[in-house]
Amino acid sequence: MTTQKTFKRRVRARAAKTGESYTTARGQLLHRSDAAREPAPIDTLALAGVSSEAMETRTGRSLADWFAILESWGAADRTHTEIARWLREEQGVDGWWSQSVTVGYERAHGRRVLHQTAAGFSVGVTRTVPAPESTVRAMFADSARRATWLAGAPIERRAGYRGPRGRYEWTDPPSKVWVDLASKGDAKTAVTVTHEGLPDADAAAAMKVAWRAALDRLKAVLTAG
Repeated sequence: MTTQKTFKRRVRARAAKTGESYTTARGQLLHRSDAAREPAPIDTLALAGVSSEAMETRTGRSLADWFAILESWGAADRTHTEIARWLREEQGVDGWWSQSVTVGYERAHGRRVLHQTAAGFSVGVTRTVPAPESTVRAMFADSARRATWLAGAPIERRAGYRGPRGRYEWTDPPSKVWVDLASKGDAKTAVTVTHEGLPDADAAAAMKVAWRAALDRLKAVLTAG
């Protein structure tokens, strides 16, 4: 980082070269510094509760792209329901994912606290594990295999659920767990667990820690074969 003393030398050097006043030269250098500064990267997992890979796979765009589209549309003056409906009806974004984009936008603009969604609090954790998608899916869906890395967890597979994502019921506290898998090739799979409907920020923070540890155990089990 440029120190204050170094910056002052640059200002004086510019003023001597251009004939500008010290104040003008300083302003020009500050403007150039601001223009050159890259925007901070968007943390898709923290804002929307899903990985950037899952967001692009399921919606066709990155969260940064959706933010730009929403700004152009005028989302700053719209309600949560209006934004989600517009994404669903006008942009063809699946209902669950339209909610994820909307929540991410609201968090980024300070309209919603971290982990808060329209239906409570939600967290997301992603890990890449060394196994094909079919194997990883079985590690979640089959209770015996699930017990090798998630023993004792109050989780039940949603009976009769046939959607493209895995859906599970978490009984304590009552909430929902979604599992998204994305093949990474070479027998690797990106696993994104989204736990939603949690009662408060403390519960969300605790579950984020718990899921990180659980997915680390899953990775260890799969690595060991």
